[in-house]
Amino acid sequence: MPLYLVATPIGNLEDITLRALRVLKEVALIACEDTRHTRKLLDHFGIQKPTISYHEHNEQARAQELTARLLTGDSIALVTDAGTPGISDPAYRVVVSAIEQGIQVIPIPGATALIAGLIASGLPTDAFLFAGFLPAKRQARREKLESLRSVRETLVFYEAPHRIKETLLEAETILGNRQASLARELTKFYEQFLRGRLSEICAELQTQEPRGEITLVIAGAREEEALPLPVAESLALQLERLIQSGISRNDALKQIAKMRGLSKKEAYRLLLEEKDNAENW
Repeated sequence: MPLYLVATPIGNLEDITLRALRVLKEVALIACEDTRHTRKLLDHFGIQKPTISYHEHNEQARAQELTARLLTGDSIALVTDAGTPGISDPAYRVVVSAIEQGIQVIPIPGATALIAGLIASGLPTDAFLFAGFLPAKRQARREKLESLRSVRETLVFYEAPHRIKETLLEAETILGNRQASLARELTKFYEQFLRGRLSEICAELQTQEPRGEITLVIAGAREEEALPLPVAESLALQLERLIQSGISRNDALKQIAKMRGLSKKEAYRLLLEEKDNAENW
C-alpha cells in the first residue's frame, strides 16, 4: 500500500485540501510529528484514525517500522505539525526507505510557508533558493550567509523569532543592504509582512518583539554584490540606523558587537578606526 505525504495547514485550517481530508480518512495509520497536535486537526474534521509519532528524534528507527507496516499492506499518511512533510520537517528517511522497498510514495500537495512567503514578497519568483533554517550558532550562520552571497536567485529562509534581529543584521553586513520581505504568522490571524531594505526591516523590529514562525525572503545578488564586502565598512552606518530606530548608542554598539562576535571594546575600536580612515581620505 502507498505512503502518502500529506500537507496540512500552516495556520488557517481552511487551507487543507479535499484530497488531503479524503486520504486521512482512508488510510490505516497516520504518522505525525506530534500526535497531540495532529489530533486537534483530526478532531476538527471528525477523522478517527490511529496515529503514531514520527519526528526527528525517532526518525531512523520509526522509518523502518513504518516501511515494514507498508509492506504488510497498511496504507500510511505522513503529516507534520504544519505544512508539507520533508520541507524543514521529518520525512526524508521514510521516503527513501519506502522507495528502496518498491513502495509507492504519493505526495498530497498543500500549504508550505516558503512558497506563501515568496509569492507575496514582491521579489522575483522565477528562480529561488530555499536554504531552510540558518544555523543557530553565530559563526556557522555567518559562514552560511557568506556561501550564499553570490547566489543570483531570490533567497528564502526560515528563522526563529528570537534570532531574527541578529540574522537581519548579519545578512545586511554579509549580503549587503538588499531588498527583503519578512513574513510572520502566515495565514494566521496576526499575519504580518514587513517589506523593504534589510536595514529598514531591522529598524522596524527594534520597536517590537517578533513572535511565531518567520519566513525571510531576500533578493538575490547583483553582479557588484558578488565582490568582497569589508565587514568594518558598514559598521558606522549600521550603528546610525540602529540609533535612528530608537535605541541608545550604547545598546546599538552592544548589539553590533554581539552580531560580529566582538567585544564591545573591540567594536568601538573598529568604529574609531573607520572614522579616522574616513577623515584621512
